Amino acid sequence: MAAYAALVNVMHIIEQIQLHPSPPISLDEKQVQSLTETLTFLQDFLQVYPHDGSQEAYDFEGRIRDATRAAEDLIESHIVDRIHGGSTSSHGENSNDLYQDLWNVIKDMDFIKKEVVEIKAKKEIQDDKLPTQYSILPVGSSTTSSPASENIMVGLDDILIMDIVERLTGHPSKRLIIPIVGMGGIGKTTLARNIYAKPIIKESFDIYAWATISQDYNVREILLEILLSLNKDESRESLRGMSEEELGEKVYKTLFCRKYLIVMDDMWSIDVWDKLKRFFPDNNNGSRIMITTRLSSLSFDLIGSDGFSMKLLDDDKSWNLLCKNVFGEEGCPRELVEIGKKIAETCKGLPLSIAVIGGLLVKSEKTPQNWKYIAENLNPTVNLEDDARCLKILSMSYFNLPVHLRPCFLYMGVYPEDMDIPVSLVVRLWVAEGFLKPISGKCLEEVAEDYLKHLIDRNLISVHRRGSSRKIKSCKIHDLFRDLCLREAQKEKFIYAPRVHSPSMLQSINTERCIVLTSSTWSHDEYTRQLLPFGLQLPSVVRSLIYNFKEGYLPSRTSRLLRVLEADCLVCFMKDIFQFVNLRSLALSYTSNLNTKFPSSMCLLWNLQTLVINKGSRNLAFALPEIWMMPHLRHVELRRFYFPNPPSVEKDKPVFVLRNLQTLLEVLNFKCGEDVVKRIPNIKKLKLFYERLDEGLRECKLNNLGRLHKLESLSCFFDLSDVPTLSYLVQNLTFPHSLRKLALSRTRLGWEEMSSNVGSLPLLQVLKVKKESCKGPEWKPVEGQFCSLRYLLIDNCDDLEYWTADNINFPSLEQLVLRDLNNLREIPLGIGDIPTLRSIGVYFCSYSAIISAKEIAYQQDEFGNMDLQVHAFQDEFGM
Repeated sequence: MAAYAALVNVMHIIEQIQLHPSPPISLDEKQVQSLTETLTFLQDFLQVYPHDGSQEAYDFEGRIRDATRAAEDLIESHIVDRIHGGSTSSHGENSNDLYQDLWNVIKDMDFIKKEVVEIKAKKEIQDDKLPTQYSILPVGSSTTSSPASENIMVGLDDILIMDIVERLTGHPSKRLIIPIVGMGGIGKTTLARNIYAKPIIKESFDIYAWATISQDYNVREILLEILLSLNKDESRESLRGMSEEELGEKVYKTLFCRKYLIVMDDMWSIDVWDKLKRFFPDNNNGSRIMITTRLSSLSFDLIGSDGFSMKLLDDDKSWNLLCKNVFGEEGCPRELVEIGKKIAETCKGLPLSIAVIGGLLVKSEKTPQNWKYIAENLNPTVNLEDDARCLKILSMSYFNLPVHLRPCFLYMGVYPEDMDIPVSLVVRLWVAEGFLKPISGKCLEEVAEDYLKHLIDRNLISVHRRGSSRKIKSCKIHDLFRDLCLREAQKEKFIYAPRVHSPSMLQSINTERCIVLTSSTWSHDEYTRQLLPFGLQLPSVVRSLIYNFKEGYLPSRTSRLLRVLEADCLVCFMKDIFQFVNLRSLALSYTSNLNTKFPSSMCLLWNLQTLVINKGSRNLAFALPEIWMMPHLRHVELRRFYFPNPPSVEKDKPVFVLRNLQTLLEVLNFKCGEDVVKRIPNIKKLKLFYERLDEGLRECKLNNLGRLHKLESLSCFFDLSDVPTLSYLVQNLTFPHSLRKLALSRTRLGWEEMSSNVGSLPLLQVLKVKKESCKGPEWKPVEGQFCSLRYLLIDNCDDLEYWTADNINFPSLEQLVLRDLNNLREIPLGIGDIPTLRSIGVYFCSYSAIISAKEIAYQQDEFGNMDLQVHAFQDEFGM
């Protein structure tokens, strides 16, 4: 909802000006009070009477949006003028203009406020005569995860599953393509994932991989995804420089002589198969390629028949699926059965629609009166052709969202179709856009994570990947939901993300504030020929620019109010970027034309919160002294930079404490002095590299790390040949008790020393002991250590031969990963008795270590622990 987002954002702007130690402008206190009262009043109105989808609501909220944006434009324009030299005094002509102009805006908003008072009076009279529409739990209230959030398979045809499994595992021996065909939202991907995860599939194939294709496919990215799926030891970094042909050749060599299964999810065109098929060898050993598609014609093109066609659910299966989503195993109360079945019928047998309605019903009051209201507002005559059949149901789910969740949901439309969306990216962009309302006791990132969980709970967004600590790492949005986001966002003038290039696009851009331009909309030729001559003359009101091209270009200076810039590749110089002094979030990927020297003018970015520049290579490190003049910074992610000591305190000059700073990656030779630690009190994530010998290393005070009481994730990587210096640094290494994740590399600690220093950390859940982190042939952890540890990685510690452990040593362990331990004699058999253990991975270790892993697996099978998964590989052919 654009109106609510604008109201909250102006509140943020006012707050940031007031909190800044040296604000670029000053605001009159009476004006701030009057404006804040009006903004709060209008927010409360929208929360109680949110947009219901009617044209009247669109029109009225459009007026609130436009009036609020006028205030936003006025304040931010004066800030930019002031920073660029528009005025030399906070009491000069520029400030007088701001004072007068702001009163005019306040008068306009007060007029709307009076209208709202009248509307509220009318609605309160009407609401006395109507039932409560929905009873939604507010964000932050206690709620258990709903059954709707699980991957429920109720309703899928068991016979269909058996037929597909038989086709995958049976004869003939020649390579086969197996298409699964059905409309969007019918459950093709769910069915394929269910089959893909079956033990019989894992046992029948030597190697398997999953790749998402989508409508706007990229052959190189598909090959990359297949390789990463085939070999868990590969990383995107290691494959980044390979061409499409080189990646394809690597796929071919990996699959050659092996029995493989490749799943290609959401294929739209025979063209992508024509470009990929040469990389999939026919080994005449029963290899299979399973494809999901909406297009029956594609199945005919591939195999000459319909393949396995998925049908809509009948009324009984629809009701069973809805019941399972809403009530789990408890079953539906008798008084809701009749009306519940009517609601299920309205979904027309589409599992996606049932899941969405299930998420809606879980969060609403479970009374016949409330369910009847929902049933009456679902239009049973929705167009049954193509994806439009779901839009009514999806729209209802959107309009049922609490008002504070609506901008978050709509914003998911900025991400490309089928993208594996990092949660960290979602969170920082929501924060930068300014539509998150603060909650007492929580930072904005925690608020964003709460909001995301609520959207997941309602099945509007799905969890795609979890990290080693089980925290959600990435999510996905179904293309039908994304379509809804883009349609509604464009109606509300919230996001402009054209899906098809058209001549009118340039004219439409002129009035937009958040613009998303992708290579799927503009070919590179169209972009170069049509948009660049337009000079990237984006409108002066644009606030967010998100685009991905092989060569992106900086917008013109007319877009001076820009506050979010996300670009895959940008051809420019740093000094040109920092002309946009209103930036809150700047994230750029690597390009050879990017000059990485940060100008001193960087500190003019008075409200910068996020600075992310992924260089993709190790260039010469640089210092970033301007960071101490940017108090609103929250996240800094760069490739190797020196974090300098803060400047000495000068009389009559503000002292900048970076209270908002939470992330610092990757800091080179961090001195960790007392004056630094005091000025970054709330740091949560820190990644340190010590790899260049300089005289200052002996001044490092790594014992001060223990004073960072909010630090949750720490990575320390040492690459120093000077043994005395390394020994000095490591001996002073102290860890705060707040740590939840720790990664060490080349620290060369003794095993006992590591256990005593690390094992006592009470909250530690993830420990990664990487290359040469520990030395010595034997590790004997003692009882009482590593009590909270869930994930343990030991990688490339060649000294380790004997490891003695039992279930009392790692009582909470869920995942154990061992890699490149050539001398390890065996994995302690007692590890298998840990009740929480779910997986053991042994890769490129000694033969005896792999044998012991299989003994643990066999032992657990004997005792009925079927949940424990053991994966072991010794060489390129696996075992």
